[in-house]
Amino acid sequence: MKAKPQRVKILALFAFFTVFLSGCAAKAKATGNESHSSDVLIGANLELSGSAAAYGQAVNQGIKYAVDQINKDGGIKIKGKHLKIKLVVKDNTTNNYQTAMASSNLASSAKASAIIGPCVSAGVVAALPKTTEAAVPELSPSGTADTLTLKRDGSVQPYGFRTCYTDSYQGVILARYAKDVLKADTAVILGDKTSDYSEGLIKAFTKEYKGKIVDTMYYQAGDKDFTATITKLKNKNFKTLFIPGYYNEAGLIIKQARQAGIKAAILGPDGFSGDTLFELAGKENVTNVYYTNHFDAMAAGNENVKPFINSYKKKFKQEPSGFTALGYDSVYMIKQAMEEQQSTNSIKVRDGLAHLKNFKGVTGTMTIDKFHNPQKDVIVVKFVDGKKVSATAVK
Repeated sequence: MKAKPQRVKILALFAFFTVFLSGCAAKAKATGNESHSSDVLIGANLELSGSAAAYGQAVNQGIKYAVDQINKDGGIKIKGKHLKIKLVVKDNTTNNYQTAMASSNLASSAKASAIIGPCVSAGVVAALPKTTEAAVPELSPSGTADTLTLKRDGSVQPYGFRTCYTDSYQGVILARYAKDVLKADTAVILGDKTSDYSEGLIKAFTKEYKGKIVDTMYYQAGDKDFTATITKLKNKNFKTLFIPGYYNEAGLIIKQARQAGIKAAILGPDGFSGDTLFELAGKENVTNVYYTNHFDAMAAGNENVKPFINSYKKKFKQEPSGFTALGYDSVYMIKQAMEEQQSTNSIKVRDGLAHLKNFKGVTGTMTIDKFHNPQKDVIVVKFVDGKKVSATAVK
């Protein structure tokens, strides 16, 4: 059926204005956010409640401490001005929908020049489309999934960055550490079948490990009773148990394994980090346990660590965790990016992060590579009776 001439004209005009307005919108989005006052707004999209609250709260503490220090020291210096950081924090409740909405609010409504967070990889994936659309860089302190900063075609996400190392990076390190340092020529892997984090670590460890992997077994996030799995473990001959997961389940596995008489070395990723692991496992059971961390005073080679720990302990009466340190470094990375670009414009901040070199943070000296990942050392810490006895920086 043919349209009438008048209707064709109306439709043509409508189509023209639709394209025109869409082009204007795209152009507007491309300009990014910029401060026009004595403050510069930095957003934080964090898991302050929900299943990953321990990570979000620790990161938040580090962010706030860094902001306080920077503002006390005169702020961010741009074109002769000293801009104070205005921090806006959103709780994403460890929910992907809420996470996306939080980043959308921070980028489009609050007009943040940069956003720190989310902490977990799934949250970053949910939030990135919103921040990319608004041309605002998103710097995840602790999202470790390998593909986090990549598009489906393998090209880099232009506005996605991270402060931490990737799953494969630490998986490779743990595999080498098991064979070369612990002299463990046999291993069992016990991973979370519902977690991309766990699967990424398993893949990297399996590919790199030069010993024999006796078996790969699985649990599910939220499990509490590992009796059946541990009974099977007791009948296997292995020298190290690799648990690529989070403290919630890892703490209980360690406790139940040790109570069952399993004495093999236990290896874990940065997901072990935090006091909750020791509370769940019982400090007496955290012996011959090793996991990767992002910083440690015992590891040689970083002169920034001890002053940071000492000042933090003086203020908060407790030691900072690796996640606290990652939050702290994230703020200073953004500060350096702004000062090097001499701009608070979010697109320029993105450029500054993409070209960040030899940034000296408390989690190490890092340079951002072409995939927006930091190149830096991995720390492996060892525990006996719940007490840290050594920390080794592995390049």
